[in-house]
Amino acid sequence: MIGQRVVIRRLVRGETGPTGGPAFTDLLGECLAWGDGVAVVRPASGPAVEIAIADIVSGKPVPPRPSVRHRVSVADAEAHTARLWGGIEATALGEWVLRTEPAPRGRPRKRANSCLAVGDPGLPLPDAAARAAAFYAERDRPALLHVEAASDEEAALTELGWAPLGHGDADLRLASVSRVRRTLRRPSRPVEVTASGPFATATAGDGCDPTAEGRAALDGDWLGLHGVTVDPAYRRRGLATDVIAALLEWGAEQGATTAWLHVETDNPGGGALWESLGFTTHHTMRYLTRPGS
Repeated sequence: MIGQRVVIRRLVRGETGPTGGPAFTDLLGECLAWGDGVAVVRPASGPAVEIAIADIVSGKPVPPRPSVRHRVSVADAEAHTARLWGGIEATALGEWVLRTEPAPRGRPRKRANSCLAVGDPGLPLPDAAARAAAFYAERDRPALLHVEAASDEEAALTELGWAPLGHGDADLRLASVSRVRRTLRRPSRPVEVTASGPFATATAGDGCDPTAEGRAALDGDWLGLHGVTVDPAYRRRGLATDVIAALLEWGAEQGATTAWLHVETDNPGGGALWESLGFTTHHTMRYLTRPGS
């Protein structure tokens, strides 16, 4: 138990509880010591507290407190993803965001052409969903709602007839820029980073035909990574991590402290790579579609 985060219920001697019996109080913190009849627990704030073991009624380990970046809301975390691509128009529908690309290059991307349906839309849910469907119909786009998977919003929208798209579910993963940089070795080969404003591209290999590349976008102190690809003929040579290291170095120079990315849930290999680098899942997003739209 020593070194773990614990919650301990203890007897408060000399006091009476609300029912007339003994009084108890709970203490949450890190267990620093346990022995010689005394437990020492350090709460999140304030000095360590000594507790007589004889006064302890119960105690158990609890999970570590989430990092500051993991305590942000789904809406706040997803708001940082808007910077990922330029040229996206965003229209507020209460706390929902109607996103669209007026002039997409190639096939329209789902994330850039869907409604981020997180929070209060400011309308009854059936009206908000209908408004979103009409918005995309006017632009000749399929109606897509981007929701937190297994959330109350998903359950309520499913009752209204919306259904999972069936593909595109993705975890939003977060990590500390400095911690990942310590995990990664320095690039073992030249990686060129080209930046324009809040956007950067890293390439390894020939400039006109790179063997690996990746992109990043800065939003405040959050750095989004995407499009990390390696030519199949050059995989398993560390090129992906070289590109990631170069993008993180650029981001750190711009003041980034948090790195994020979306990893589709049907890509276990990609998920394993990012997990090994310290990226942990904050939440999972899912696309809902209205049958017939």
